[in-house]
Amino acid sequence: MTRIRNTLVGLACALLVAAGLVAVSQPASAASLVEVTNFGNNPGNMRMHIYVPDNRPANPPVVVAMHGCGGSGPGFYSGSEFASLSNQYGFIVIYPTATQQAGFGNCFDTWSDASKRRGGGSDPVSIESMVNYARTQHGGDINRVYATGSSSGGMMTQHMLAVYPDLFKAGASFMGVPFNCFANAAAYPPGGPCTNGSMNRTPQEWGDMVRAAYPGYTGTRPPVQLWHGTNDTLVPYSLLQESIDQWTNVHGLSQTPTSTDTPQANWNRRRFGTQVEAYAIQGAGHSLPSSGMARVAIQFFGLDRSTPPTTPPATPTTPPVTPTTPPVTPTTPPVTPTTPPVTPTTPPPGSAGCTATVSLNQWNGGFVATVRVTAGSSGTNGWTVTMTLPGGASVTNAWNANRSGNTGTVQFSNVSYNGRLGSGQTTEFGFQGSGSGSGMTPGCAAS
Repeated sequence: MTRIRNTLVGLACALLVAAGLVAVSQPASAASLVEVTNFGNNPGNMRMHIYVPDNRPANPPVVVAMHGCGGSGPGFYSGSEFASLSNQYGFIVIYPTATQQAGFGNCFDTWSDASKRRGGGSDPVSIESMVNYARTQHGGDINRVYATGSSSGGMMTQHMLAVYPDLFKAGASFMGVPFNCFANAAAYPPGGPCTNGSMNRTPQEWGDMVRAAYPGYTGTRPPVQLWHGTNDTLVPYSLLQESIDQWTNVHGLSQTPTSTDTPQANWNRRRFGTQVEAYAIQGAGHSLPSSGMARVAIQFFGLDRSTPPTTPPATPTTPPVTPTTPPVTPTTPPVTPTTPPVTPTTPPPGSAGCTATVSLNQWNGGFVATVRVTAGSSGTNGWTVTMTLPGGASVTNAWNANRSGNTGTVQFSNVSYNGRLGSGQTTEFGFQGSGSGSGMTPGCAAS
């Protein structure tokens, strides 16, 4: 039992550092990702980036897209398909960057007491401020605001639907956990009871937690789409059922699906009325969303201009609440990676070819590496990163790249959706290993 627990602790330490990113080449456009430094009340000490497409209606919908632990808003922008879809369908995308610390860096706060009640403070209030900024500065439609995210961002998606049901009209959670799965910061990974595979509450218990986040709220509850890989060992696949239990109870639905189907190979979908939709991705690990999944989420929101919303937008029954507590100063500063980025051994950006840099999240006996690939002036049709591991280190799994070898010199190459990069564009992949990752030197070759 001790051995199993230690394994789970090691896996949880790696939670979300680089998982779930899908690189896409953005269509030619004058629009760009812009950082906003003064967007309003910011008790979570968060950063905000926003993408406003050139072609959009007068009052465009707003999608909040959230990264995993160790990630960033710009990283999720370049590594997911939401900006490309916004160019096609004319919605604004907000990319928050979390700075909270709970065992490792840049995780969205889904554990503190302040975060678990409407207007209580911390990250949820900061995200509400970002939405209000998009409304006032860019004409965002406050009746069409949606949440999505991967891993820690998937957790925050379900969290925001619970805390701000009058603001968010639907959500799509990739590899998330139910609202209030973490009792406090100490229960957050590594090794906490939520993600160690032992969490099991009744639908009523889960539903009561959501209802307690905004007591007295009687308006429409937002529909939710849930995604999880059956081979996910970082955020256990069993938590998909716990999320289903929570949200079916919140919507007053049976836990028995009203329909099941396989919309694509290895995508097993269960629908519970029109309010809850769950995808079990057969054989997938901690690697969502993969190619095409963001589009399905946008269709669920009704933003593809061909599918109506699953429920009519609800006008908030109460105005936004001004927090009754002062902004919260983070208890710890942002975590500096245990090792600095490795200097590329290939030509710098702007030259031909490509460059690669690596950053580490390391603990005793293991590590997760996040590798950023940047195309040179000629762009790439594909890329290969060669990594020399220290003695005793071994790669145990990788995401968003094909892998050749486990020890010594290991090669990582692009997968189908992230090989083509324009001049200066970037993509990220990651891998988990045992031993020490210190001193790894990446080399990059473009094709």
